[in-house]
Amino acid sequence: MPRYDLASLTKVLVTAPLALAFLDLDLDRRDALGFKERREPLTVRQLLSHSAGLPPWLPYTGEPLSTQIRRGWPLGEVPLLAVAHPGRSTYSDLGYRLLAELLEAETGLAWARLGAAFSGLRPAPWPEDIDPPPPGPDLEAWGIAAGEFPFPASHPRLPHDANARAGMRGHAGFSATAAEFRDSLTRWVAAGWPRRMCVPTAESGEGGLWGLGLQAALDGPGRWGSILSRVPEGHGGVHVVEDSAAEAPGTPPPLLGRPGDPGGWWFHTGFTGPLLCVRPSDGCCVALLCHRLGPGGRLLDLDELRGRRWTLLERLLATLVE
Repeated sequence: MPRYDLASLTKVLVTAPLALAFLDLDLDRRDALGFKERREPLTVRQLLSHSAGLPPWLPYTGEPLSTQIRRGWPLGEVPLLAVAHPGRSTYSDLGYRLLAELLEAETGLAWARLGAAFSGLRPAPWPEDIDPPPPGPDLEAWGIAAGEFPFPASHPRLPHDANARAGMRGHAGFSATAAEFRDSLTRWVAAGWPRRMCVPTAESGEGGLWGLGLQAALDGPGRWGSILSRVPEGHGGVHVVEDSAAEAPGTPPPLLGRPGDPGGWWFHTGFTGPLLCVRPSDGCCVALLCHRLGPGGRLLDLDELRGRRWTLLERLLATLVE
């Protein structure tokens, strides 16, 4: 039975629920996390909603994040090294790294052990190999930002993301078979986490909106909200599609104009391919499990990956709206 690297779905199914369960959302954490020179408060609410003003990514070198932030990095050399501003959402792996540190300090337990017990998912190293994609954007960005440190070696039983392979907790590191994934989602919905996470919290560019771990699905041509809105209200349940990646990705509709308003659905994606969508009003949850590989074994670019997800979601929704 294939096992899938859930990548950043770890944020949604492991780290965010743990933070909501164990941490005060609005306590200032600057001192606890070593950000004593920071002018603005640093809170769990900001970290969950990607609005703490942290860049999208920095290489995990084993140093405290506050040390890396003080030293700086080559701004704008690649998208992963972009600048961010407190109060506005900029998707960042680093905030979830800090959440894992806070959880370990608060509970006295290792984040991976706590997350496994809480979610039913498997922390790395995994019991069997996972079909690995080729290196992603981390490889180039690592050389720019931390060329003096060796790029982490890959291994088929460790997460594909370079930071996760090096030990960066919080943002990735869990996997699942289709059955484990469905069971975990069922518990996640039953526990009420979507209702607690899907709370409008911070805006991002082009009308984007983040809650406490999930992003609002906006309406408009080519956007997730436009396809998800076809599912009748009150449908409920957890629905998972598993993709073998045996066929070429489809062609998604073009993204036209500015996005519309949120339509009640929220979502998150993972670099390795998976997609999770949930409507907290009725607990309807639809998810895709797929590897980010084309039939030839190459890494799909973002538009090709969107095409694969769109095609799979269309097939799934066709069974829900008959």
